[in-house]
Amino acid sequence: MNLENTKAQMRKGVLEFCILSVLSNGDAYTSDIINKLKEARLIVVEGTLYPMLTRLKNAGLLQYRWEESTSGPPRKYYGLTQEGQQFLQELKGSWNDLVESVSQTLKPQVAR
Repeated sequence: MNLENTKAQMRKGVLEFCILSVLSNGDAYTSDIINKLKEARLIVVEGTLYPMLTRLKNAGLLQYRWEESTSGPPRKYYGLTQEGQQFLQELKGSWNDLVESVSQTLKPQVAR
């Protein structure tokens, strides 16, 4: 079994959650989102991020706005919708439950 592949699948599984978490701090441009995810060691490229942003937008969890740029074409800034904020709160609860469950399996078992 390939460890790197398994780790990549684990990161991919939580990436949408992490994108919503990044945007909970305010609207962000795509490169800002990528930088935040890279800082968290969740390596992601634009080719991965754009389809996720589109999927989240189509689900009503994100919105975007165009803003003029002094250094090139207008930029698209993404932000959470009210539904996205609520969804993120529910995901946080689910995440905490999952972390607790996984932590239970990692504890040494006492022989009976």
